[in-house]
Amino acid sequence: MGHLSYYLEHHPQPLSEAAVAYAAALDVVAATSPEVAAAIIQELRDQRSHLKLIASENYSSLAVQLAMGNLLTDKYAEGVAGRRFYASCGNVDAVEAQAVASAKQLFGCDHAYVQPHSGADANLVAYWAILVQRVQNPAVERLGRKSLDELSPQELEEVRQQLCGQKLMGLALDAGGHLTHGYRHNVSSKMMQAVSYGVDPKTHLIDYAAVREMALRERPLILLAGYSAYPRLIDFAAMRAIADEVGAVFMVDMAHFAGLVAGKLFQGDFDPIPHAQVVTSTTHKTLRGPRGGLILCSQDWREVMDKGCPLVLGGPLPHVMAAKAVAFHEANQPSFQAYARAVVANAQALAEQLKANGVSILTGGTDNHLLVADIRSFGLNGRQAEEALRQAGITANRNTVPSDPNGPWYTSGVRLGTPALTTRGLGTAEMRRIADWIVLLLKNTRAHPEHKARAEVDGAVLKRVRSEVQELLIHFPLYPELLIQ
Repeated sequence: MGHLSYYLEHHPQPLSEAAVAYAAALDVVAATSPEVAAAIIQELRDQRSHLKLIASENYSSLAVQLAMGNLLTDKYAEGVAGRRFYASCGNVDAVEAQAVASAKQLFGCDHAYVQPHSGADANLVAYWAILVQRVQNPAVERLGRKSLDELSPQELEEVRQQLCGQKLMGLALDAGGHLTHGYRHNVSSKMMQAVSYGVDPKTHLIDYAAVREMALRERPLILLAGYSAYPRLIDFAAMRAIADEVGAVFMVDMAHFAGLVAGKLFQGDFDPIPHAQVVTSTTHKTLRGPRGGLILCSQDWREVMDKGCPLVLGGPLPHVMAAKAVAFHEANQPSFQAYARAVVANAQALAEQLKANGVSILTGGTDNHLLVADIRSFGLNGRQAEEALRQAGITANRNTVPSDPNGPWYTSGVRLGTPALTTRGLGTAEMRRIADWIVLLLKNTRAHPEHKARAEVDGAVLKRVRSEVQELLIHFPLYPELLIQ
């Protein structure tokens, strides 16, 4: 029996149009590649049977997912709406224009560039656009030329040399920053000279006086704020003042907390939009859209950002831009603000209950959607803790702590986030139960004496927690309209 037939036979009335479409799509995929269809279905089973606490993941609506599965993927559309290098892009223009307009309304910004394929791509586009605007174009102008095309080979090499070695100053990876903020193994530290600021060794908070001191010493081209594992608000007004003082472009990567900005939870000095010249983001995570990237900027950066293709990107993904437009529309609804508030309330409840159980939480708590637990007191590394939790039906990811002795692979911490479980409907009472389960599991897990990636969980405890997790999940079904055989 096909997925659609099964759905029509077993689903109670009234029928969900989205679920019918989804089941029909699986049948079409299965007819060509049953292995791919089976993997999609198994992923649904896996996600239904686990508590997802990965801070960078969420659940997008079926409307967002279905918007990606259409013939817009067949179109090449280099350029931007109304200015393409290919013919017959009018429908792509309409989709992109809608996504741009919705993003501008959502964030209250001058301009939105919705083409980046990911957050890393968005950062690359932004870095190169800043290099062009602040270094290349002035260099060409000083030579008395109007564009690169007018330069002699010798002059072109001179401009290239000026592009090399510009400084990027972002939050260090072990302090909660992201790979693309200057990590030594990432291209960001190879295209620019990366200098990283950290956090106070005692409080684990950003020390703005120390950031200012480093900026005055290093004079970066770009001062970057943003994080993947920093649990507190950032004072963007203070960071902009530092950037202005040293003549840097102030850029914010809000990939992790874009949904909290969209949900009007981060305001005033803690809203990056009024303070940053360039803001990059993903469109999934807290924003609950498709996997993709986004750039927001002031009007004077619009022209150079819109040249992400040919600067960095190839052809845009029109089908994903369609899904972004749907997601931005959803985030513009009042209910999304309630969702954002619940995300933070859940994270704070989770952090407080872990602390009550004696777990060390970096910075002592959280102001956003995530927290980082230092789990060395359990005699485990992060990878061992991650595996123990997974066995019990709790999906989280290991994470570094500042000056981590175990490095970025094994780590000494675990990062926990609440966007996905909040989407699923869980509240603060459930978060406290989850915290108790996490502590019970880790207290009853022993590190393998010879393998840093392995640990042994007490069988009775594992069985109990796994059973209680499954019992809880029954009350919070994931995509309940989707029936699978």
